[in-house]
Amino acid sequence: MSNPADHAGAAIRADAARILARVVFDGVSLRSGFDARAARNADPRDRSLLSATLFSASRWWLRFDAVLAQLLERSLPKKACEIHSLLVVGFVQIEIMAMPEYAVVAACVDAARLLGQPRHAGLVNAVLRRYLRERSVLLAEADRDEVSRTAHPRWMIDRIGTDWPRDLQAILAANNCEAPLTLRVNRRRSTREDLLERFAAASIEAVAPAHLADAVILTDSTDVSRLPGFVEGWFSVQDGAAQQVVDVLDVVDGQRVLDACAAPGGKSAHILERADIELTALDSDAGRLPRLRENLTRLGLAANVVHGDASRPEAWWDGKPFDRILLDAPCSASGIIRRQPDIKLHRRAADIAPLAAIQRRLGAALWPMLAPGGKLLYATCSLLRAENEAVIADLLDAHVDARALPIHERHGRVAGSGRQNLPGNKGMDGFYYALVEKARN
Repeated sequence: MSNPADHAGAAIRADAARILARVVFDGVSLRSGFDARAARNADPRDRSLLSATLFSASRWWLRFDAVLAQLLERSLPKKACEIHSLLVVGFVQIEIMAMPEYAVVAACVDAARLLGQPRHAGLVNAVLRRYLRERSVLLAEADRDEVSRTAHPRWMIDRIGTDWPRDLQAILAANNCEAPLTLRVNRRRSTREDLLERFAAASIEAVAPAHLADAVILTDSTDVSRLPGFVEGWFSVQDGAAQQVVDVLDVVDGQRVLDACAAPGGKSAHILERADIELTALDSDAGRLPRLRENLTRLGLAANVVHGDASRPEAWWDGKPFDRILLDAPCSASGIIRRQPDIKLHRRAADIAPLAAIQRRLGAALWPMLAPGGKLLYATCSLLRAENEAVIADLLDAHVDARALPIHERHGRVAGSGRQNLPGNKGMDGFYYALVEKARN
């Protein structure tokens, strides 16, 4: 009789292979693929293993796909893409996740059958066992090429190397580390001290970083919806670099504020937690607005949520200027690869110029909406100068009434008229900030 635990292990690996195949070969986002499948896994431990496997396999795909190429006489056909993904899952669970080797092999062989491809079970067994015998030689060969050694695409290595030559290796290494689970305390409903006490009572280890006023960092990742205080709206999940946005924006009570690309609402919520203001939370994607509203409701916050394109204000703007504008612009997301490793698989060099054009268009459209003496914060989760420094330089050149304001050094190193936080600095994501003030009449 088969062991139910063995079947569960094979089923998780089969699920991982299905999702990973969609991510790698069909361009589906990792989070959406995981969310759709994870809903079926009632056991929190199964969801946790599935998540860890998927994120590790996406993070290291370019390395272990190269290893697999060494082990195959010819490439697997497209119809066997799930077997292809299953083999990478096996390598990653053995090498990165340090799971028991032969248990991984056995579960992957069974997973091949669950995937409806029993004739490939023998191949899976043979390839994984050969990997165990020859791993040192195979990995040494993978290390000879920078793409497979660092698990980053060639264009990204070159672009980051051009923009941050002295920091290239540190950035690539940081991108391949799991990001800490960072929470933001909702000042309207709790304090950091109270939340830490509540976590301690539940034997949940957490710390309060000195450089972030509202942050709590958990020692271990977990399902945040099960943490004490989540349902009551005591906290949200938000990386420290994103939390610093509200400090740079410098909102005060009574101001009229626009969050121009607001969904899913993390920064809008943080602004509302900090000051009594009139906030317009705008986003061009109507499908993301329900989640924004849900997040605000859970936190006990209220905003004017608007569906509209920030670059076309005539369709939604009432003509009254804003004291503060946050432009958290669409970007390459090259600074948050720790949290979204599939960016390495989906983003292309050809994406950067069109993104920079969108960023310039948004900045140009928003500038007339800013009140004299008001401040516009341009922010991205990108590392690339073409999306950051170059965009702000053009904005400043185009408007004689615009001047860049200094930003505190705690927000990263000087980068043109703004500051750049690099991935891993104080445990935070890569993030760019530039604060521009409009002259008074």
